[in-house]
Amino acid sequence: MRQTKTPTNAHQPEAPAQDAPGQTPQGSILAGWISRRDLACELGLTEDTLRRWEGRRIGPVCVRAGRRVYYRRTAVQDWLSKQETAKQPRGRGRR
Repeated sequence: MRQTKTPTNAHQPEAPAQDAPGQTPQGSILAGWISRRDLACELGLTEDTLRRWEGRRIGPVCVRAGRRVYYRRTAVQDWLSKQETAKQPRGRGRR
């Protein structure tokens, strides 16, 4: 008869689930803020593009905390809304 070994962690309580990347737990000091990496991912841009926009002051407003850069989610949404433009009629072009 063969004995089976019990895993060493079988009696340890399960660790709490980690928040998904880009998600901050409720009550966190960073609730309502998004990192540059997460914003770039959500917008389908590179972090370098957001960094360049920051330097040119054409992107969403950001805040620095040491080396980290954060964007207020509401500020990003407002900035995105301002980027909406009515479709301009195109000229007839060359004849």
